[in-house]
Amino acid sequence: MPELPEVETIKRDLQKKIIDKKIIDVKINHSKVIKEPSLEEFKKEVTGETVRDIERKAKILIFKLKKDKFLIIHLRISGWILYGDENEKARVVFKLSDGNVLNYMDQRVLGELRLRKDYKDLKFIQKLGPEPFQIKLDHFRDILKKRKTKIKALLLDQNLISGIGNIYAQEALFLAKIDPRRPANSLSSKETEVLLDKIIFVLKAGIKHRGSSVDDYRDTKGQRGGMEKKLKVYARKGQPCLTCKGLIEKISLAGRGTCFCPRCQR
Repeated sequence: MPELPEVETIKRDLQKKIIDKKIIDVKINHSKVIKEPSLEEFKKEVTGETVRDIERKAKILIFKLKKDKFLIIHLRISGWILYGDENEKARVVFKLSDGNVLNYMDQRVLGELRLRKDYKDLKFIQKLGPEPFQIKLDHFRDILKKRKTKIKALLLDQNLISGIGNIYAQEALFLAKIDPRRPANSLSSKETEVLLDKIIFVLKAGIKHRGSSVDDYRDTKGQRGGMEKKLKVYARKGQPCLTCKGLIEKISLAGRGTCFCPRCQR
């Protein structure tokens, strides 16, 4: 599932490639991903527009076409964007004035595309908490000390802290040596500080290595990210811990598989 580093990688790539390019045609191969407006209106209103800017909010891409027109792409679990030649598996194809296309790829068809006058009034964007890069340590402490929620589940709550997903939550907790099952309010002041530091560390590493291709994610060239080679605990059930050599265990927390080292993480 694309998390903050994967979506940031896509955003940075597209900023270099399609800013000031005009969308000359739109082909919709799977109508399910177009959430608003109607298919006909979506195609009509996007065609002929120029990509002025691209923003990212947590795991969401926002294309500014005009002051009052935004294309919002929520990649969700399996969405990604391929730039270049048209791909026969693309769910939506945006043909550009430079002769290339943007292919919206989504094998499971769980992503969402919207065209709106303003993205800020979308409820799921309004509810987003601050990103780890924006959050202050005192605010992070306040979030944790008020909640008995298991710390791993809290990190996945986009309404509290946005952009962290299953991969990077597991990695940050491992590096901070914190058991993912602990109540958030049980963390000491020092542990909270270390955890925030490790969250920021793994997210920056994810961006540096162009994301983790542990599932469907690919970058805009169709290439795998390099971060999965750097992961310390994710998907390593039954393998030796890279720190203590004990076996990595896997449990379910908040409906998500969670790997951790019971020796190192307390």
